[in-house]
Formats: sequence, structure tokens, C-alpha cells
Amino acid sequence: MEFFLFLLLLLCFFMDTDAAVFTLENKCSDIIWPGIQPGAGKPQLMSGGFQLKPGEIVTINAPAGWSGRFWGRRGCSFDVSGNGRCETGDCGGVLKCSGAGGAPPATLAEFTLDSPLDFYDVSLVDGYNMPISISTSGGSGNCQMVKCLSDLNRQCPRGLEMKKNGTVVACRSACLAFDKPEYCCTGAYGSPQMCKPTVYSKAFKLACPMAYSYAYDDPTSTFTCQKANYSIRYC
Repeated sequence: MEFFLFLLLLLCFFMDTDAAVFTLENKCSDIIWPGIQPGAGKPQLMSGGFQLKPGEIVTINAPAGWSGRFWGRRGCSFDVSGNGRCETGDCGGVLKCSGAGGAPPATLAEFTLDSPLDFYDVSLVDGYNMPISISTSGGSGNCQMVKCLSDLNRQCPRGLEMKKNGTVVACRSACLAFDKPEYCCTGAYGSPQMCKPTVYSKAFKLACPMAYSYAYDDPTSTFTCQKANYSIRYC
């Protein structure tokens, strides 16, 4: 009996150490609705979406090897059945995204755990809708804080603005705004050698130097840690 109890305790220990904990905190002055999309074949966390009031904190346990992305939705309204719409980051008109991604533009926090390191980044490749930061705890290695805290909605390049009632609520990527290969890194521009920074991606990079500003912005935008927990702060 004691042997089986030992095995159970050992199993619980390894299950705990193998899992990462994500802590989501709303530092904004308004309610946001985080969305979560897992990578292919990875489990869904928190049914993919929930409400987070100003100052509220939610912790989420993720299994070893999990990958996916987090983003914030704003200006949402849902009925009792969880159907509705968000001004930015909408995932098909539902509260619980259940595997669906957010409609761009949306600021993304992306993770690939235990590969064998944890890889993480903040991405503006799909545009920007709110400030976000990622910090680590309990990990080893070069575990840097990654942030995009500039208000790009206030300094969005002309032609990329997404407005509601005359107010800029998000900043589109040049790919989304103009749908040209040189901005989307597709077709003849589908390689790091051919797809280079543009005046638009440079504006994003100037505002948020640690974030992905376009598809091949890897050298200054991908960060690693090992066996860490992660805090994602909005605003």
C-alpha cells in the first residue's frame, strides 16, 4: 500500500512540474475578453474565452507540450447563451472561442512549450488592438520580459486605422490593409531573403521593438525560457 502511495505522489509531482501556469491580468480600464486558440492537436484551455474585469486575475494550467496563442477582445456584448460580437479580436461571434482564432487586427501572445525549450513572443503580424506584455517566473535560461506597451492605436500609420464611430480601435497590418505579397510575405516574397521590412512594419517595430512586426522578424522577436510559468498582462 505504501509503495502505491509513493507512486501516486511521484506521479502528481511530475504532473505538476511538467505543467505551465498562465496568469492573465487585466490592467486596462475597461473589461476585456481574452481569447485562447490552441495549436493543432493541443487541448483547449478555458473553453477558448472568458470575461476579465479591470484588475481581475485568472490563472490557467496548461499541460506539458502545449502550444497556442492568447489575445484580448474589446467592445464585446454577449447574451446569456454566449452569442454576440466584439469590436476587435472577435472569434466568430461567441464568448467561448472553442478553437477559433481572433479576427485581425489583434495583438497576440504566442507560446510553444517544451520544444525542448519554451518559445514565446508578442506578435503584431496580425495587427494591434491593445498593449500586452509577457513575463516569466520560476524558469531557467534567458527568460526575458517581452512587451508591447505603446498605444499603436494613437500612432497607427495612415491607411491602417480601423475605426468605430470615428475613433481608432485597432491598427491593421499592411498585409490585412493592402493584401499585397510584399506585405504578406507570400508568392515571390515568401522567404526571409525576399520579404524585408516595410515602412509599415518599421513603424510597428519602432513602437514595440520586442514584438514581431512582420512574418520574418525572428531575430529580435523570439524568446526562450525553460520550465517557466508565464504572466500575460493586458495594458
